Amino acid sequence: MSNSTGCKILITAVLVAVIMGGLGFATGFLTHAVLVADAPGAAPTPVVQAGIEPTAQGTSPTSATPAPSQTASAPVPTMEIPPASGTTFDLFWEAWDLIQQDYYGELPTEEEMTYGAIRGAVNTLGDPFTAFIEPETAAINREDDSGSFEGIGAYVSMRDGRLVIVSTFKDQPAAEAGLRRGDIVLQVDDTPIENMSIYEAITLIRGPAGIPVRLTVLREGEEPFEIEVTRARIDIPIVQSEMREDGIAYVQLFDFSTDASLKLDETLQEMLAQDAQGLVLDLRGNPGGWLHEAVLTAGLFLPKEELVLIERMKDGTERPFRTTEEPTAADISMVVLVDGGSASASEIVAGALQDQGRATLIGEKTFGKGSVQIPHELSNGAELRVTIARWFTPNDRAIHGEGLEPDISVELSPEDLEADLDPQLDRAIQYLLTGQ
Repeated sequence: MSNSTGCKILITAVLVAVIMGGLGFATGFLTHAVLVADAPGAAPTPVVQAGIEPTAQGTSPTSATPAPSQTASAPVPTMEIPPASGTTFDLFWEAWDLIQQDYYGELPTEEEMTYGAIRGAVNTLGDPFTAFIEPETAAINREDDSGSFEGIGAYVSMRDGRLVIVSTFKDQPAAEAGLRRGDIVLQVDDTPIENMSIYEAITLIRGPAGIPVRLTVLREGEEPFEIEVTRARIDIPIVQSEMREDGIAYVQLFDFSTDASLKLDETLQEMLAQDAQGLVLDLRGNPGGWLHEAVLTAGLFLPKEELVLIERMKDGTERPFRTTEEPTAADISMVVLVDGGSASASEIVAGALQDQGRATLIGEKTFGKGSVQIPHELSNGAELRVTIARWFTPNDRAIHGEGLEPDISVELSPEDLEADLDPQLDRAIQYLLTGQ
Protein backbone atom coordinates (compact mmCIF):
# COMPACT_ATOMS: atom_id res chain seq x y z
CA MET A 1 0.00 0.00 0.00
CA SER A 2 1.46 3.42 -0.91
CA ASN A 3 1.93 6.25 1.58
CA SER A 4 -0.69 8.29 -0.23
CA THR A 5 -3.21 5.46 0.05
CA GLY A 6 -2.41 5.04 3.71
CA CYS A 7 -2.77 8.75 4.26
CA LYS A 8 -6.22 8.70 2.69
CA ILE A 9 -7.22 5.84 5.00
CA LEU A 10 -5.99 7.59 8.11
CA ILE A 11 -7.54 10.90 7.10
CA THR A 12 -10.87 9.09 6.95
CA ALA A 13 -10.28 7.89 10.50
CA VAL A 14 -9.22 11.39 11.46
CA LEU A 15 -12.54 12.82 10.30
CA VAL A 16 -14.28 10.37 12.61
CA ALA A 17 -11.90 11.34 15.37
CA VAL A 18 -12.56 15.05 15.10
CA ILE A 19 -16.26 14.39 15.58
CA MET A 20 -15.68 11.95 18.41
CA GLY A 21 -13.12 13.61 20.57
CA GLY A 22 -10.15 15.54 19.15
CA LEU A 23 -7.10 15.42 21.38
CA GLY A 24 -8.27 12.46 23.39
CA PHE A 25 -8.24 10.52 20.15
CA ALA A 26 -4.62 11.41 19.55
CA THR A 27 -3.68 10.07 22.96
CA GLY A 28 -5.49 6.79 22.37
CA PHE A 29 -3.98 6.45 18.93
CA LEU A 30 -0.41 7.07 20.00
CA THR A 31 -0.68 4.70 22.93
CA HIS A 32 -2.01 1.93 20.70
CA ALA A 33 0.64 2.55 18.05
CA VAL A 34 3.48 2.13 20.52
CA LEU A 35 1.98 -0.97 22.09
CA VAL A 36 1.28 -2.87 18.89
CA ALA A 37 4.16 -1.75 16.67
CA ASP A 38 5.56 -4.77 14.89
CA ALA A 39 6.44 -3.42 11.46
CA PRO A 40 9.49 -4.89 9.65
CA GLY A 41 12.76 -3.36 10.82
CA ALA A 42 13.95 -0.31 8.92
CA ALA A 43 17.41 -0.05 7.37
CA PRO A 44 19.88 2.01 9.45
CA THR A 45 20.14 5.64 8.36
CA PRO A 46 23.01 7.89 9.52
CA VAL A 47 21.87 10.85 11.58
CA VAL A 48 24.33 13.70 12.09
CA GLN A 49 23.93 16.26 14.84
CA ALA A 50 26.20 19.20 14.05
CA GLY A 51 26.26 21.89 16.73
CA ILE A 52 28.52 24.98 16.55
CA GLU A 53 28.98 27.37 19.46
CA PRO A 54 28.42 31.01 18.44
CA THR A 55 31.18 33.61 18.97
CA ALA A 56 30.73 36.59 21.25
CA GLN A 57 29.62 38.62 18.21
CA GLY A 58 26.90 36.06 17.52
CA THR A 59 28.51 34.78 14.31
CA SER A 60 29.97 31.35 13.56
CA PRO A 61 33.77 31.06 13.75
CA THR A 62 35.67 30.33 10.58
CA SER A 63 37.13 27.17 12.09
CA ALA A 64 34.51 25.40 14.11
CA THR A 65 34.73 21.82 15.36
CA PRO A 66 31.57 19.85 14.67
CA ALA A 67 30.15 17.57 17.35
CA PRO A 68 30.81 13.85 16.88
CA SER A 69 28.56 12.06 14.42
CA GLN A 70 26.04 9.65 15.93
CA THR A 71 24.65 6.77 13.92
CA ALA A 72 21.31 5.29 14.98
CA SER A 73 18.52 3.17 13.55
CA ALA A 74 15.90 5.64 12.34
CA PRO A 75 12.36 4.46 11.60
CA VAL A 76 11.08 4.86 8.07
CA PRO A 77 8.07 7.22 8.12
CA THR A 78 4.85 5.32 7.55
CA MET A 79 2.60 8.24 6.66
CA GLU A 80 2.83 11.37 4.60
CA ILE A 81 1.99 14.34 6.83
CA PRO A 82 -0.81 16.41 5.24
CA PRO A 83 -0.65 20.20 5.01
CA ALA A 84 -1.94 22.19 7.97
CA SER A 85 -5.71 22.55 7.90
CA GLY A 86 -6.06 25.32 10.46
CA THR A 87 -7.94 23.01 12.86
CA THR A 88 -7.05 21.69 16.31
CA PHE A 89 -6.27 18.37 14.70
CA ASP A 90 -3.08 19.80 13.21
CA LEU A 91 -1.64 19.06 16.67
CA PHE A 92 -2.03 15.34 16.02
CA TRP A 93 -0.05 15.49 12.80
CA GLU A 94 2.57 17.66 14.50
CA ALA A 95 2.99 15.01 17.20
CA TRP A 96 3.05 12.10 14.75
CA ASP A 97 5.61 13.86 12.53
CA LEU A 98 7.92 14.14 15.54
CA ILE A 99 7.42 10.47 16.33
CA GLN A 100 8.30 9.49 12.77
CA GLN A 101 11.44 11.59 12.98
CA ASP A 102 12.65 10.75 16.47
CA TYR A 103 11.17 7.48 17.71
CA TYR A 104 13.83 4.89 18.55
CA GLY A 105 12.18 1.71 17.37
CA GLU A 106 9.85 0.27 14.78
CA LEU A 107 6.87 2.28 13.59
CA PRO A 108 3.45 0.70 13.13
CA THR A 109 2.15 -0.34 9.74
CA GLU A 110 -0.46 1.72 7.94
CA GLU A 111 -3.11 -0.82 8.98
CA GLU A 112 -2.09 -0.62 12.64
CA MET A 113 -2.16 3.18 12.48
CA THR A 114 -5.63 3.16 10.97
CA TYR A 115 -6.98 0.70 13.54
CA GLY A 116 -5.31 2.61 16.34
CA ALA A 117 -6.79 5.89 15.10
CA ILE A 118 -10.32 4.51 15.05
CA ARG A 119 -9.88 2.73 18.39
CA GLY A 120 -8.53 5.87 20.04
CA ALA A 121 -11.47 7.89 18.73
CA VAL A 122 -13.97 5.37 20.04
CA ASN A 123 -12.27 5.20 23.44
CA THR A 124 -12.92 8.90 24.04
CA LEU A 125 -16.64 8.09 24.29
CA GLY A 126 -16.15 6.15 27.51
CA ASP A 127 -18.70 3.55 26.39
CA PRO A 128 -17.39 -0.04 26.48
CA PHE A 129 -20.19 -1.19 24.18
CA THR A 130 -19.35 1.21 21.36
CA ALA A 131 -16.32 -0.50 19.89
CA PHE A 132 -14.16 -1.00 16.83
CA ILE A 133 -13.61 -4.69 16.14
CA GLU A 134 -10.83 -5.82 13.83
CA PRO A 135 -11.73 -8.22 10.97
CA GLU A 136 -10.53 -11.44 12.63
CA THR A 137 -12.48 -10.76 15.82
CA ALA A 138 -15.54 -9.59 13.88
CA ALA A 139 -15.54 -12.90 12.02
CA ILE A 140 -15.45 -14.73 15.38
CA ASN A 141 -18.47 -12.75 16.59
CA ARG A 142 -20.37 -13.65 13.44
CA GLU A 143 -19.40 -17.30 13.97
CA ASP A 144 -20.98 -17.20 17.45
CA ASP A 145 -24.40 -16.56 15.94
CA SER A 146 -24.08 -19.71 13.83
CA GLY A 147 -24.48 -21.81 16.98
CA SER A 148 -20.98 -23.28 17.25
CA PHE A 149 -17.36 -22.19 17.51
CA GLU A 150 -13.93 -23.39 18.57
CA GLY A 151 -12.92 -22.26 22.04
CA ILE A 152 -13.10 -23.19 25.73
CA GLY A 153 -16.86 -23.12 26.36
CA ALA A 154 -17.45 -20.17 28.69
CA TYR A 155 -19.33 -16.89 28.79
CA VAL A 156 -17.23 -13.92 29.88
CA SER A 157 -17.65 -10.22 30.57
CA MET A 158 -15.28 -7.30 31.07
CA ARG A 159 -15.65 -5.60 34.46
CA ASP A 160 -13.40 -2.76 35.57
CA GLY A 161 -10.88 -3.71 32.89
CA ARG A 162 -10.74 -7.38 33.91
CA LEU A 163 -12.09 -10.41 32.09
CA VAL A 164 -14.49 -12.33 34.35
CA ILE A 165 -15.88 -15.82 33.81
CA VAL A 166 -19.69 -15.43 33.89
CA SER A 167 -20.50 -19.10 33.42
CA THR A 168 -19.12 -22.28 31.89
CA PHE A 169 -20.85 -24.83 29.68
CA LYS A 170 -21.40 -28.15 31.39
CA ASP A 171 -18.97 -30.90 30.31
CA GLN A 172 -17.00 -28.46 28.11
CA PRO A 173 -13.25 -27.64 28.36
CA ALA A 174 -13.50 -24.63 30.68
CA ALA A 175 -15.61 -26.50 33.24
CA GLU A 176 -13.55 -29.67 32.91
CA ALA A 177 -10.33 -27.71 33.53
CA GLY A 178 -11.76 -26.23 36.75
CA LEU A 179 -12.70 -22.68 35.73
CA ARG A 180 -15.51 -21.24 37.85
CA ARG A 181 -17.98 -18.43 37.72
CA GLY A 182 -16.31 -15.29 39.10
CA ASP A 183 -12.76 -16.28 38.13
CA ILE A 184 -10.75 -13.38 36.72
CA VAL A 185 -8.46 -14.11 33.77
CA LEU A 186 -5.34 -11.97 34.10
CA GLN A 187 -3.24 -13.39 31.29
CA VAL A 188 -3.64 -15.57 28.18
CA ASP A 189 -0.48 -17.57 27.53
CA ASP A 190 2.18 -14.85 27.94
CA THR A 191 -0.06 -11.87 27.16
CA PRO A 192 -1.58 -9.77 29.99
CA ILE A 193 -5.16 -8.82 29.04
CA GLU A 194 -6.10 -6.32 31.73
CA ASN A 195 -7.74 -3.23 30.18
CA MET A 196 -8.00 -4.89 26.77
CA SER A 197 -11.33 -4.74 25.00
CA ILE A 198 -13.39 -7.85 25.54
CA TYR A 199 -13.19 -8.56 21.83
CA GLU A 200 -9.38 -8.56 21.83
CA ALA A 201 -9.25 -10.78 24.89
CA ILE A 202 -11.68 -13.28 23.39
CA THR A 203 -9.58 -13.47 20.25
CA LEU A 204 -6.58 -14.55 22.33
CA ILE A 205 -8.56 -17.23 24.18
CA ARG A 206 -10.16 -18.64 21.04
CA GLY A 207 -8.25 -20.99 18.76
CA PRO A 208 -8.31 -24.29 16.88
CA ALA A 209 -9.77 -27.33 18.60
CA GLY A 210 -7.16 -29.54 20.23
CA ILE A 211 -4.73 -26.68 20.89
CA PRO A 212 -4.23 -25.79 24.59
CA VAL A 213 -4.33 -22.26 25.98
CA ARG A 214 -2.75 -21.28 29.29
CA LEU A 215 -4.79 -18.92 31.48
CA THR A 216 -3.51 -17.07 34.54
CA VAL A 217 -6.48 -16.92 36.88
CA LEU A 218 -7.24 -14.86 39.99
CA ARG A 219 -9.80 -16.44 42.31
CA GLU A 220 -11.16 -14.76 45.42
CA GLY A 221 -9.11 -15.66 48.48
CA GLU A 222 -6.31 -17.28 46.47
CA GLU A 223 -3.04 -16.29 44.82
CA PRO A 224 -3.01 -16.18 40.99
CA PHE A 225 -2.52 -19.59 39.42
CA GLU A 226 -2.42 -21.13 35.95
CA ILE A 227 -4.99 -23.36 34.28
CA GLU A 228 -4.39 -25.05 30.93
CA VAL A 229 -7.51 -25.53 28.84
CA THR A 230 -7.55 -27.53 25.62
CA ARG A 231 -9.84 -25.86 23.13
CA ALA A 232 -12.62 -27.84 21.47
CA ARG A 233 -15.43 -27.44 18.98
CA ILE A 234 -18.26 -25.99 21.06
CA ASP A 235 -21.88 -26.41 20.06
CA ILE A 236 -23.63 -23.61 21.89
CA PRO A 237 -26.61 -24.99 23.80
CA ILE A 238 -29.73 -22.87 23.44
CA VAL A 239 -32.26 -24.66 25.64
CA GLN A 240 -31.94 -27.41 28.22
CA SER A 241 -34.93 -28.74 30.14
CA GLU A 242 -36.06 -31.25 32.73
CA MET A 243 -39.48 -32.33 33.96
CA ARG A 244 -39.05 -32.90 37.67
CA GLU A 245 -40.89 -35.56 39.67
CA ASP A 246 -42.61 -32.82 41.72
CA GLY A 247 -44.31 -31.53 38.56
CA ILE A 248 -42.09 -28.46 38.13
CA ALA A 249 -40.71 -27.85 34.64
CA TYR A 250 -37.15 -26.54 34.62
CA VAL A 251 -35.98 -24.76 31.45
CA GLN A 252 -32.62 -23.06 31.00
CA LEU A 253 -32.17 -20.58 28.13
CA PHE A 254 -28.49 -19.99 27.42
CA ASP A 255 -28.69 -17.03 25.03
CA PHE A 256 -30.94 -15.15 22.62
CA SER A 257 -29.34 -16.23 19.36
CA THR A 258 -31.26 -16.89 16.15
CA ASP A 259 -34.34 -19.10 16.69
CA ALA A 260 -33.91 -19.12 20.50
CA SER A 261 -37.58 -18.22 21.01
CA LEU A 262 -38.69 -20.94 18.59
CA LYS A 263 -36.68 -23.61 20.41
CA LEU A 264 -37.96 -22.36 23.75
CA ASP A 265 -41.54 -22.48 22.45
CA GLU A 266 -41.10 -26.11 21.37
CA THR A 267 -39.71 -27.00 24.78
CA LEU A 268 -42.55 -25.26 26.61
CA GLN A 269 -45.15 -27.12 24.59
CA GLU A 270 -43.49 -30.43 25.48
CA MET A 271 -43.49 -29.51 29.17
CA LEU A 272 -47.08 -28.35 29.20
CA ALA A 273 -48.12 -31.57 27.46
CA GLN A 274 -46.66 -33.41 30.50
CA ASP A 275 -49.01 -31.46 32.79
CA ALA A 276 -46.34 -29.22 34.35
CA GLN A 277 -47.59 -27.56 37.56
CA GLY A 278 -45.03 -24.78 37.64
CA LEU A 279 -42.17 -23.38 35.55
CA VAL A 280 -38.63 -22.24 36.34
CA LEU A 281 -37.08 -20.20 33.52
CA ASP A 282 -33.34 -20.04 34.21
CA LEU A 283 -31.66 -16.95 32.71
CA ARG A 284 -28.59 -17.07 34.94
CA GLY A 285 -25.41 -16.41 33.01
CA ASN A 286 -27.40 -15.62 29.86
CA PRO A 287 -25.50 -12.71 28.22
CA GLY A 288 -28.31 -11.68 25.85
CA GLY A 289 -28.45 -11.59 22.07
CA TRP A 290 -30.95 -10.36 19.53
CA LEU A 291 -33.59 -7.84 20.60
CA HIS A 292 -36.36 -9.38 18.48
CA GLU A 293 -35.68 -12.76 20.12
CA ALA A 294 -36.13 -11.15 23.54
CA VAL A 295 -39.49 -9.68 22.49
CA LEU A 296 -40.63 -13.01 21.02
CA THR A 297 -39.54 -14.83 24.19
CA ALA A 298 -41.49 -12.46 26.43
CA GLY A 299 -44.45 -13.03 24.13
CA LEU A 300 -44.47 -16.72 25.02
CA PHE A 301 -45.66 -15.74 28.52
CA LEU A 302 -47.46 -12.39 28.14
CA PRO A 303 -50.79 -11.56 26.46
CA LYS A 304 -50.80 -10.28 22.92
CA GLU A 305 -50.12 -6.52 22.60
CA GLU A 306 -48.51 -6.39 26.07
CA LEU A 307 -45.65 -3.90 26.47
CA VAL A 308 -42.23 -5.59 26.71
CA LEU A 309 -39.83 -2.64 26.71
CA ILE A 310 -39.34 0.97 25.77
CA GLU A 311 -36.43 1.91 23.51
CA ARG A 312 -35.39 5.54 24.02
CA MET A 313 -33.12 7.32 21.53
CA LYS A 314 -30.66 10.08 22.36
CA ASP A 315 -33.04 12.76 21.05
CA GLY A 316 -35.72 11.60 23.49
CA THR A 317 -37.91 9.81 20.94
CA GLU A 318 -39.31 6.49 22.10
CA ARG A 319 -40.26 3.23 20.47
CA PRO A 320 -42.39 0.71 22.38
CA PHE A 321 -42.01 -3.01 21.72
CA ARG A 322 -45.08 -5.18 22.28
CA THR A 323 -45.89 -8.84 21.97
CA THR A 324 -47.45 -9.86 18.66
CA GLU A 325 -48.83 -13.37 19.18
CA GLU A 326 -50.99 -15.25 21.66
CA PRO A 327 -48.79 -16.77 24.42
CA THR A 328 -47.84 -20.44 24.72
CA ALA A 329 -47.63 -20.42 28.53
CA ALA A 330 -50.02 -17.73 29.70
CA ASP A 331 -51.16 -19.11 33.05
CA ILE A 332 -48.61 -21.50 34.54
CA SER A 333 -47.01 -20.30 37.80
CA MET A 334 -43.56 -19.06 36.95
CA VAL A 335 -40.21 -18.10 38.49
CA VAL A 336 -37.30 -16.54 36.59
CA LEU A 337 -33.80 -17.18 37.94
CA VAL A 338 -31.33 -14.31 37.42
CA ASP A 339 -27.82 -13.38 38.52
CA GLY A 340 -24.98 -11.00 37.71
CA GLY A 341 -24.43 -12.76 34.41
CA SER A 342 -27.99 -12.13 33.21
CA ALA A 343 -27.57 -9.25 30.79
CA SER A 344 -29.10 -7.34 27.92
CA ALA A 345 -31.91 -9.40 26.33
CA SER A 346 -32.14 -11.47 29.53
CA GLU A 347 -32.86 -8.29 31.47
CA ILE A 348 -35.47 -7.23 28.92
CA VAL A 349 -37.39 -10.48 29.39
CA ALA A 350 -36.95 -10.62 33.16
CA GLY A 351 -37.89 -6.95 33.55
CA ALA A 352 -41.01 -7.30 31.43
CA LEU A 353 -42.21 -10.41 33.29
CA GLN A 354 -41.50 -8.73 36.63
CA ASP A 355 -43.21 -5.42 35.75
CA GLN A 356 -46.26 -7.15 34.27
CA GLY A 357 -46.64 -9.32 37.38
CA ARG A 358 -46.21 -12.47 35.31
CA ALA A 359 -43.21 -13.99 37.13
CA THR A 360 -41.26 -13.76 40.36
CA LEU A 361 -37.53 -13.05 40.03
CA ILE A 362 -35.26 -15.08 42.33
CA GLY A 363 -31.48 -14.93 42.60
CA GLU A 364 -29.08 -12.00 42.42
CA LYS A 365 -29.04 -8.54 40.86
CA THR A 366 -28.63 -8.61 37.08
CA PHE A 367 -25.71 -7.18 35.10
CA GLY A 368 -27.21 -3.85 34.03
CA LYS A 369 -26.61 -3.77 30.27
CA GLY A 370 -29.51 -1.87 28.75
CA SER A 371 -28.05 -0.14 25.72
CA VAL A 372 -28.65 -0.78 22.02
CA GLN A 373 -25.80 -1.27 19.55
CA ILE A 374 -25.98 -1.25 15.76
CA PRO A 375 -23.19 -3.31 14.14
CA HIS A 376 -21.77 -1.77 10.95
CA GLU A 377 -19.62 -4.06 8.82
CA LEU A 378 -16.79 -2.01 7.34
CA SER A 379 -15.25 -2.47 3.91
CA ASN A 380 -12.42 -4.77 5.05
CA GLY A 381 -14.58 -7.01 7.27
CA ALA A 382 -13.98 -5.02 10.45
CA GLU A 383 -17.00 -3.97 12.50
CA LEU A 384 -18.01 -0.79 14.26
CA ARG A 385 -20.64 -1.23 16.96
CA VAL A 386 -22.34 2.03 17.92
CA THR A 387 -24.64 2.62 20.89
CA ILE A 388 -27.77 4.34 19.57
CA ALA A 389 -30.36 3.96 22.35
CA ARG A 390 -31.17 2.58 25.79
CA TRP A 391 -33.82 0.22 27.06
CA PHE A 392 -36.36 0.71 29.82
CA THR A 393 -38.78 -1.78 31.35
CA PRO A 394 -42.58 -1.39 30.91
CA ASN A 395 -42.67 0.55 34.20
CA ASP A 396 -39.95 2.87 32.82
CA ARG A 397 -37.18 1.47 34.99
CA ALA A 398 -33.68 2.03 33.62
CA ILE A 399 -31.76 -1.18 32.97
CA HIS A 400 -28.42 0.29 31.93
CA GLY A 401 -26.02 0.70 34.82
CA GLU A 402 -28.78 -0.27 37.25
CA GLY A 403 -29.67 -3.91 36.71
CA LEU A 404 -32.79 -5.59 38.08
CA GLU A 405 -33.27 -6.43 41.72
CA PRO A 406 -34.83 -9.87 42.27
CA ASP A 407 -38.05 -10.16 44.24
CA ILE A 408 -36.35 -12.80 46.41
CA SER A 409 -32.59 -12.48 46.85
CA VAL A 410 -30.62 -15.71 47.16
CA GLU A 411 -26.84 -15.84 46.87
CA LEU A 412 -24.98 -18.65 45.14
CA SER A 413 -21.62 -18.88 46.89
CA PRO A 414 -18.35 -20.43 45.67
CA GLU A 415 -18.83 -23.05 48.40
CA ASP A 416 -22.23 -23.93 46.90
CA LEU A 417 -20.65 -24.33 43.48
CA GLU A 418 -17.86 -26.46 44.91
CA ALA A 419 -20.40 -28.72 46.61
CA ASP A 420 -22.64 -28.83 43.52
CA LEU A 421 -25.46 -27.11 45.42
CA ASP A 422 -28.00 -24.69 43.92
CA PRO A 423 -29.87 -22.79 46.65
CA GLN A 424 -31.37 -20.42 44.06
CA LEU A 425 -33.08 -23.25 42.20
CA ASP A 426 -34.10 -24.83 45.53
CA ARG A 427 -35.75 -21.56 46.56
CA ALA A 428 -37.56 -21.31 43.22
CA ILE A 429 -38.96 -24.82 43.60
CA GLN A 430 -40.06 -24.06 47.16
CA TYR A 431 -41.82 -20.88 46.02
CA LEU A 432 -43.68 -22.66 43.23
CA LEU A 433 -44.77 -25.56 45.49
CA THR A 434 -45.80 -23.45 48.49
CA GLY A 435 -46.44 -19.96 47.16
CA GLN A 436 -44.02 -18.60 49.73
